[in-house]
Parts: sequence; C-alpha cells; structure tokens
Amino acid sequence: MTVRGDTPSGSRLRRLARRSPVATDATAAEERPAAGEVCELCGVPISTEHRHLVDLETRALMCTCRACSLLFEGRAAGGGHYRLVPDRRLRIEGFELDDALWESLAIPVDMAFFFHNTQVDRVVAFYPGPMGATESLLELEAWRELEQANPVLGGLEPDVEALLVNRAGGAREAWVVPIDDPYDLVGLIRTRWRGLAGGREVWEEIGAFFERLGRRAKVVDRSGERVRASAAADAAAGGGKEHAWAT
Repeated sequence: MTVRGDTPSGSRLRRLARRSPVATDATAAEERPAAGEVCELCGVPISTEHRHLVDLETRALMCTCRACSLLFEGRAAGGGHYRLVPDRRLRIEGFELDDALWESLAIPVDMAFFFHNTQVDRVVAFYPGPMGATESLLELEAWRELEQANPVLGGLEPDVEALLVNRAGGAREAWVVPIDDPYDLVGLIRTRWRGLAGGREVWEEIGAFFERLGRRAKVVDRSGERVRASAAADAAAGGGKEHAWAT
C-alpha cells in the first residue's frame, strides 16, 4: 500500500523531481534561483539549494529561505509543530546488515529508508518505487537488532533524519541523511521509471544520486566515529589525507 500520510504531497514530489539530476556544483546551485519556487513561510524567492521544514502533523516538507530557516535552528523552536531538517550526511562504513537481517525487515526491494516518526512513536520504514514511497511494516525487534549492531543509529534525529540503505545491483551502502534526501530519490524514481525494470535512464540517475551523496557525506564507522572527511573535502585538500572532523 502507498501511505499518503507519511509522504510529501504530489506537488512537493514534482518540485523535487524537477531539480536537475546532473547538477554537481553546490556553490552554483545555492546561488541559482529555483524556477517559480518561493519560501513557504514568507513568500520570497529561494535558490535551488535551500532548507526544509517538516510539518510534524501532516509530514509535509516545506521549502524555506535562509532567514526563515534560522528561526527554527533550535530543537525547541517550532512549537512542536515544525522541525528544521538538518544538513548532515554520513556514509557508514562497515555497516552491519546481513541478508538474514535484511529479510527480517520485510523490505521487498533493494532500497529503503527508516526514521523515527514521533506522531506514531516508532521507527517506520519506506521504500521508493514507481508509485511513490510505500510503507513496509517494520518489526520493532528487527530495528532494535539493527541499532544494537550499528550504534550510530542511536543518534538519528527523530522526524528529520533517516537511515537510507542501498543494496541495488550488489551495493551495500548505508547513509544517515536529512529526511528530504530520500524523498528526492522517491521523486526521481516516481517520475523517471519506465516499464517493469525502470529503464537505463532511471538507473543512471539513481547512480548519480548516490555519487552526489558520496561527495557530500562524511565517512564514519558503525559507531559514528570518524573515518575520513567527505570526498569533496578530500578533493579540495589534495586527496587521501585525514582532515579535521566538524560536528
């Protein structure tokens, strides 16, 4: 079943899907106005790269300008109704998730994201597909086992951060991401999928999505300890060396 209540609106997904899947220059993207897109709090035009709020009651994602997002920086801001989506991204090396545990999570495809939904007071699991984001019933004990094996998951911010798992094509990747990243992926798949297998275009764009994510994410082990800085930081510093860890 497709769960409407825990996915952004159709218009939100269409806006996510309109973002260029090949844009890689983050600085240029931040400076480039998004066509027809405005802050959903104050109405001013906003750039392609901008922050989002989560409406905790409707699960909708709201685009915000920098000035408005600053008003929600503190966790207590928003009156329990809105939460600012953070911007940290972590790639987890050595993530413990074998095939047996994956089967116990009852995910029928090779990609999924998990987050703690405070409205239902539990961790929920969704997987992307051509119809949008679909919920998979998640056994609490299976999640506890995953969290015990990978203590970094204990630091996920409720409602606004997710564990994103990619096992497609033999990949074994796990990421901590802002909640809007998985919905970017949902929008990409929903609008680009063709036929039964999706088609070459969608799989190329999925690959590009994870490549971009890798350039932005810091690398940690399953306990959350630093392994190295992001690929982008490595490249800027000449590559290969350890860099200062900013939390």
